[in-house]
Amino acid sequence: MQLTYAMLTNVGSRSVNEDSARAQIVGDKACFVVCDGLGGHGMGDIASSLVADVFMQNFNETIDAGTFLEDVFPVAQDALIEEQKRCGAQKKMKTTAVVLVADEKYAYIGHVGDSRGYYFRRGRYKSRTKDHSIPQMLVLSREIKESEIRNHPDRNIVLRVMGVEWEDPQYELEKPIPLKNKQAFLLCSDGFWELIEEKQMCQLLKKAKNVQEWLDGMKNIVINNGVGREMDNFTAVAVWCSK
Repeated sequence: MQLTYAMLTNVGSRSVNEDSARAQIVGDKACFVVCDGLGGHGMGDIASSLVADVFMQNFNETIDAGTFLEDVFPVAQDALIEEQKRCGAQKKMKTTAVVLVADEKYAYIGHVGDSRGYYFRRGRYKSRTKDHSIPQMLVLSREIKESEIRNHPDRNIVLRVMGVEWEDPQYELEKPIPLKNKQAFLLCSDGFWELIEEKQMCQLLKKAKNVQEWLDGMKNIVINNGVGREMDNFTAVAVWCSK
């Protein structure tokens, strides 16, 4: 299988971009990361960049993609806590993270917070990570519908992040996904997915000739839907798997 990717990050209408994105393919292994720093706490740009860098640095040294996420989420969390202490910023520097790692056989996705990892197969939406947020909890308890998440008044309240001391691991790992032809993955911050629906992602995926064209099409919808409103930073990494 061959992986190709496209990546974007945009400040939106904010003064600072607190999102970070990284991507790297080395031989038969690949790593993709999106982090969204929490602006309400300050220094989110430092937090997101630090965590994204830790994942990429450790990826270069990894041997087993299957255990990478379980091994490195705690390392990134510890590095962020140490940086908080060094800067005297224990109440600041927090971030979400969603990470996709792949080897020649499987894709592995892990996340914490409300940055999402989507999985598509033959142009169809198959699954996504579940947000660690109040609206997602309300969906799981059947108090609201999935379609109500994007406009819920509490949609920006994140229940799990990196940069808060963990008694137990707060990240969540998805089941490994066997790699096949005509698969696609999308990692994105909430500033991206809040302004585009899964149906639109699929429509563009079916029409796109390559992964860059797919991402460009989604970006145009996000920007158009953001007209007339205060746009958050938005970031995405799109990945295609093909023979």
